[in-house]
Amino acid sequence: MVLTEDELESIRGLGDQVDLEEIAKIYLPLSRLLYFQMRNKSLLYNTSQEFFGGIYEQKESPFVIAIAGSVAVGKSTTARVLQILLSRWETHPRVDLVTTDGFLYPTAVLEERGIMERKGFPESYDRRALLDFLSAVKNGEEVACAPVYDHGIYDIIPGEMQEVRQPDILIIEGLNVLQTGPSMMVSDFFDFSIYVDADTEDIEKWFLNRIFMLRDTAFQDPTSYYNQFIRMSDAELYAFAHGVWQSTNQKNLEENILPTKLRADLILRKDVNHKIQQVMLRKI
Repeated sequence: MVLTEDELESIRGLGDQVDLEEIAKIYLPLSRLLYFQMRNKSLLYNTSQEFFGGIYEQKESPFVIAIAGSVAVGKSTTARVLQILLSRWETHPRVDLVTTDGFLYPTAVLEERGIMERKGFPESYDRRALLDFLSAVKNGEEVACAPVYDHGIYDIIPGEMQEVRQPDILIIEGLNVLQTGPSMMVSDFFDFSIYVDADTEDIEKWFLNRIFMLRDTAFQDPTSYYNQFIRMSDAELYAFAHGVWQSTNQKNLEENILPTKLRADLILRKDVNHKIQQVMLRKI
């Protein structure tokens, strides 16, 4: 085991039930599978270099892993667990994690375009900026910068950037990362993709539970966007959160996220208790 209980506690998402047993049974084998995938990609790179006889000179590109799924399904925890496990391979690769939240348009832009209520839908992201970022990473540029999103202020932090400096592995986590289209999409840059899945009814319960847990923690911060909700009664908060789920999160899930599930290389299927009950791997 290369992950301690304290480390797991520090990266476990709110309401997520992942434990060391699940790490051992699911995530360590998955880490090993990803090791084989990355090793084979490296072999292909070396073979290509030999084939071109030194004419084709380019640094080997990072191995990019995508993690997709609904709001509140636990994809952020999956991403953080894998980041730690992958960085502790015997080769000690450099593993960076970037969420697509940073590529959401700022609140001012969303309001100007009249799509604030569709935050998280494909049109609420600066797709060109995300494509440029992934292209820079894949092309081995010395520094690629991603905007930073703050869930507390519910907006992009002006002027703040996450610098990605030629990692061996990049994990990109987000709602709509597996989408396709008539032109180049972010999914074209992925070497391996994972979809975190569960019944829609269960995800809704986790979302609502998380809202109530946040009301007693992060929402108490006076600077938080969500501080305005702490004075709501349980019934008012439930009605509000349920409305948000139905009008935004569930609609986005059913229209844009869930249809991309079968494009993933691997699906992690969770049960009602937030535990992974099934792992489905695309045929090779």
